[in-house]
Amino acid sequence: EMIEQSIAALERYAADPAIGCIVVTGAERGFCAGGDVTAMNASAGTPLTFERRLDRQRNGHRLSGLLYSIPKVTIAAINGAAAGAGLSIALACDLRVASDKAKLTTAFAKVGFGGDFGITWPLTRLLGEAKAKELLFLSDVLTAPQALELGLLNKVVPHEQLMTTAQELASRIAKGPQVSYRYMKENVRLSATQDYQSMLDREAWTHLRCGETEDHREGARAFVEKREPQFKGQ
Repeated sequence: EMIEQSIAALERYAADPAIGCIVVTGAERGFCAGGDVTAMNASAGTPLTFERRLDRQRNGHRLSGLLYSIPKVTIAAINGAAAGAGLSIALACDLRVASDKAKLTTAFAKVGFGGDFGITWPLTRLLGEAKAKELLFLSDVLTAPQALELGLLNKVVPHEQLMTTAQELASRIAKGPQVSYRYMKENVRLSATQDYQSMLDREAWTHLRCGETEDHREGARAFVEKREPQFKGQ
Protein backbone atom coordinates (compact mmCIF):
# COMPACT_ATOMS: atom_id res chain seq x y z
CA GLU A 1 0.00 0.00 0.00
CA MET A 2 2.80 2.43 0.89
CA ILE A 3 4.57 1.71 -2.40
CA GLU A 4 1.40 2.45 -4.36
CA GLN A 5 0.82 5.67 -2.44
CA SER A 6 4.43 6.74 -2.96
CA ILE A 7 4.24 6.10 -6.70
CA ALA A 8 1.04 8.12 -6.95
CA ALA A 9 2.58 10.97 -4.95
CA LEU A 10 5.70 11.07 -7.12
CA GLU A 11 3.59 11.18 -10.27
CA ARG A 12 1.66 14.16 -8.84
CA TYR A 13 4.83 15.94 -7.74
CA ALA A 14 6.50 15.41 -11.11
CA ALA A 15 3.64 17.25 -12.82
CA ASP A 16 3.33 20.07 -10.25
CA PRO A 17 5.26 23.21 -11.32
CA ALA A 18 5.07 24.53 -7.75
CA ILE A 19 7.33 21.71 -6.51
CA GLY A 20 11.03 22.26 -7.16
CA CYS A 21 12.59 19.40 -5.18
CA ILE A 22 11.48 16.19 -3.47
CA VAL A 23 12.87 14.83 -0.19
CA VAL A 24 12.36 11.16 0.68
CA THR A 25 12.84 10.03 4.26
CA GLY A 26 11.58 7.41 6.69
CA ALA A 27 9.35 7.64 9.71
CA GLU A 28 10.70 7.18 13.22
CA ARG A 29 13.96 5.17 13.53
CA GLY A 30 14.75 4.07 9.99
CA PHE A 31 14.80 5.10 6.35
CA CYS A 32 13.56 1.77 4.95
CA ALA A 33 14.44 -1.74 6.07
CA GLY A 34 13.38 -3.29 2.76
CA GLY A 35 10.87 -6.08 2.32
CA ASP A 36 8.92 -7.65 5.15
CA VAL A 37 10.74 -10.99 5.48
CA THR A 38 8.19 -12.32 7.97
CA ALA A 39 5.41 -11.65 5.48
CA MET A 40 7.46 -13.27 2.72
CA ASN A 41 7.76 -16.43 4.76
CA ALA A 42 4.07 -16.45 5.64
CA SER A 43 3.00 -15.99 2.01
CA ALA A 44 5.39 -18.56 0.56
CA GLY A 45 2.54 -20.91 -0.27
CA THR A 46 0.07 -18.41 -1.74
CA PRO A 47 -1.34 -19.57 -5.10
CA LEU A 48 -0.17 -16.64 -7.25
CA THR A 49 1.32 -17.52 -10.61
CA PHE A 50 4.90 -16.53 -11.37
CA GLU A 51 3.63 -14.08 -13.98
CA ARG A 52 1.30 -12.40 -11.48
CA ARG A 53 4.11 -12.07 -8.97
CA LEU A 54 6.38 -10.70 -11.69
CA ASP A 55 3.81 -8.07 -12.67
CA ARG A 56 3.46 -7.01 -9.03
CA GLN A 57 7.24 -6.80 -8.59
CA ARG A 58 7.68 -4.70 -11.73
CA ASN A 59 4.90 -2.38 -10.65
CA GLY A 60 6.65 -1.79 -7.33
CA HIS A 61 9.90 -1.08 -9.14
CA ARG A 62 8.23 2.00 -10.63
CA LEU A 63 9.01 3.72 -7.33
CA SER A 64 12.76 3.59 -7.95
CA GLY A 65 12.27 4.34 -11.63
CA LEU A 66 10.36 7.53 -10.86
CA LEU A 67 12.86 8.76 -8.28
CA TYR A 68 15.59 8.28 -10.85
CA SER A 69 13.86 9.66 -13.93
CA ILE A 70 11.31 12.36 -13.04
CA PRO A 71 12.40 15.91 -13.99
CA LYS A 72 12.57 17.04 -10.35
CA VAL A 73 15.67 16.66 -8.19
CA THR A 74 15.17 13.94 -5.54
CA ILE A 75 17.02 13.81 -2.21
CA ALA A 76 17.17 10.82 0.15
CA ALA A 77 17.41 11.93 3.78
CA ILE A 78 18.64 8.69 5.36
CA ASN A 79 17.67 8.85 9.02
CA GLY A 80 18.50 5.27 10.02
CA ALA A 81 18.72 1.83 8.45
CA ALA A 82 18.61 1.65 4.66
CA ALA A 83 18.65 -2.05 3.88
CA GLY A 84 17.82 -4.16 0.85
CA ALA A 85 15.18 -2.39 -1.24
CA GLY A 86 15.52 0.54 1.17
CA LEU A 87 19.09 1.05 -0.01
CA SER A 88 17.91 0.62 -3.60
CA ILE A 89 15.39 3.43 -3.12
CA ALA A 90 18.00 5.71 -1.55
CA LEU A 91 20.39 5.06 -4.44
CA ALA A 92 17.64 5.87 -6.95
CA CYS A 93 17.56 9.45 -5.62
CA ASP A 94 19.81 12.11 -7.11
CA LEU A 95 21.43 13.11 -3.81
CA ARG A 96 21.84 11.32 -0.48
CA VAL A 97 22.25 13.00 2.91
CA ALA A 98 22.60 10.70 5.91
CA SER A 99 22.45 10.89 9.67
CA ASP A 100 25.65 9.86 11.42
CA LYS A 101 23.52 7.08 12.94
CA ALA A 102 22.50 5.65 9.57
CA LYS A 103 23.48 2.13 8.53
CA LEU A 104 23.46 0.86 4.94
CA THR A 105 23.47 -2.72 3.67
CA THR A 106 22.41 -4.59 0.56
CA ALA A 107 21.03 -7.42 2.75
CA PHE A 108 19.71 -9.49 -0.17
CA ALA A 109 22.21 -12.35 0.12
CA LYS A 110 21.20 -12.91 3.75
CA VAL A 111 17.71 -13.94 2.68
CA GLY A 112 18.63 -15.63 -0.59
CA PHE A 113 17.58 -12.89 -3.00
CA GLY A 114 19.42 -11.42 -5.99
CA GLY A 115 18.51 -7.79 -5.39
CA ASP A 116 15.63 -5.61 -6.58
CA PHE A 117 14.29 -2.06 -6.84
CA GLY A 118 17.26 -1.19 -9.03
CA ILE A 119 20.13 -1.90 -6.61
CA THR A 120 22.54 -3.30 -9.23
CA TRP A 121 22.72 -0.37 -11.63
CA PRO A 122 23.64 2.55 -9.29
CA LEU A 123 25.78 0.36 -7.03
CA THR A 124 27.91 -0.79 -9.97
CA ARG A 125 28.09 2.66 -11.51
CA LEU A 126 29.06 4.37 -8.24
CA LEU A 127 31.55 1.80 -6.98
CA GLY A 128 32.65 -0.35 -9.93
CA GLU A 129 32.02 -4.05 -10.44
CA ALA A 130 34.39 -5.45 -7.81
CA LYS A 131 33.09 -3.35 -4.90
CA ALA A 132 29.47 -3.74 -5.98
CA LYS A 133 29.89 -7.52 -5.99
CA GLU A 134 31.54 -7.40 -2.57
CA LEU A 135 28.67 -5.45 -1.02
CA LEU A 136 26.08 -7.69 -2.70
CA PHE A 137 27.78 -11.01 -1.89
CA LEU A 138 28.80 -10.26 1.71
CA SER A 139 25.96 -7.92 2.74
CA ASP A 140 28.23 -6.14 5.22
CA VAL A 141 26.64 -3.30 7.18
CA LEU A 142 28.23 0.08 6.44
CA THR A 143 28.23 3.00 8.83
CA ALA A 144 27.39 6.40 7.37
CA PRO A 145 31.07 7.54 7.39
CA GLN A 146 32.08 4.33 5.60
CA ALA A 147 29.38 4.81 2.98
CA LEU A 148 30.46 8.44 2.51
CA GLU A 149 34.08 7.39 1.99
CA LEU A 150 32.98 4.84 -0.64
CA GLY A 151 30.97 7.47 -2.50
CA LEU A 152 27.47 6.15 -1.77
CA LEU A 153 26.54 9.34 0.11
CA ASN A 154 26.93 13.04 -0.60
CA LYS A 155 26.98 14.21 3.00
CA VAL A 156 26.82 12.91 6.58
CA VAL A 157 25.56 15.17 9.36
CA PRO A 158 24.75 14.79 13.07
CA HIS A 159 21.45 12.95 13.47
CA GLU A 160 19.57 15.90 14.95
CA GLN A 161 20.60 18.10 12.00
CA LEU A 162 19.55 15.68 9.24
CA MET A 163 16.16 17.05 8.26
CA THR A 164 17.25 20.67 8.63
CA THR A 165 20.19 19.98 6.34
CA ALA A 166 18.06 18.09 3.82
CA GLN A 167 15.39 20.80 3.81
CA GLU A 168 17.99 23.55 3.36
CA LEU A 169 19.46 21.67 0.42
CA ALA A 170 16.01 21.08 -1.06
CA SER A 171 15.11 24.74 -0.63
CA ARG A 172 18.30 25.80 -2.37
CA ILE A 173 17.55 23.49 -5.29
CA ALA A 174 13.87 24.50 -5.42
CA LYS A 175 14.96 28.12 -5.86
CA GLY A 176 17.32 27.19 -8.69
CA PRO A 177 16.94 26.99 -12.48
CA GLN A 178 14.48 24.11 -12.82
CA VAL A 179 14.76 23.72 -16.60
CA SER A 180 18.54 23.45 -16.28
CA TYR A 181 18.22 20.85 -13.51
CA ARG A 182 15.81 18.84 -15.65
CA TYR A 183 18.28 18.57 -18.51
CA MET A 184 21.28 18.04 -16.24
CA LYS A 185 19.48 15.07 -14.70
CA GLU A 186 18.47 13.69 -18.10
CA ASN A 187 21.99 14.10 -19.48
CA VAL A 188 23.62 12.30 -16.55
CA ARG A 189 21.13 9.46 -16.98
CA LEU A 190 21.75 9.23 -20.73
CA SER A 191 25.53 9.32 -20.29
CA ALA A 192 25.36 5.78 -18.89
CA THR A 193 24.39 4.38 -22.28
CA GLN A 194 25.55 6.98 -24.83
CA ASP A 195 28.99 7.53 -26.32
CA TYR A 196 30.96 10.76 -25.99
CA GLN A 197 29.99 12.16 -29.39
CA SER A 198 26.31 11.46 -28.74
CA MET A 199 26.51 13.39 -25.48
CA LEU A 200 28.25 16.29 -27.20
CA ASP A 201 25.33 16.45 -29.62
CA ARG A 202 22.82 16.14 -26.79
CA GLU A 203 24.51 18.89 -24.77
CA ALA A 204 24.43 21.22 -27.78
CA TRP A 205 20.64 20.89 -27.82
CA THR A 206 20.07 21.14 -24.05
CA HIS A 207 22.54 24.01 -23.64
CA LEU A 208 20.76 26.10 -26.27
CA ARG A 209 17.35 25.14 -24.86
CA CYS A 210 18.36 26.37 -21.41
CA GLY A 211 19.71 29.53 -23.03
CA GLU A 212 16.17 30.36 -24.16
CA THR A 213 14.80 30.41 -20.59
CA GLU A 214 14.04 33.44 -18.48
CA ASP A 215 16.19 31.89 -15.75
CA HIS A 216 19.23 32.03 -18.05
CA ARG A 217 18.58 35.68 -18.80
CA GLU A 218 18.11 36.43 -15.12
CA GLY A 219 21.30 34.54 -14.26
CA ALA A 220 23.26 36.52 -16.83
CA ARG A 221 21.85 39.83 -15.56
CA ALA A 222 22.62 38.90 -11.97
CA PHE A 223 26.20 37.99 -12.91
CA VAL A 224 26.76 41.36 -14.58
CA GLU A 225 25.07 43.21 -11.72
CA LYS A 226 27.05 41.23 -9.11
CA ARG A 227 23.97 40.01 -7.20
CA GLU A 228 22.28 36.69 -6.46
CA PRO A 229 19.92 35.56 -9.24
CA GLN A 230 16.20 35.27 -8.55
CA PHE A 231 15.19 32.23 -10.58
CA LYS A 232 11.55 31.48 -11.37
CA GLY A 233 11.93 27.98 -12.74
CA GLN A 234 11.08 28.94 -16.31
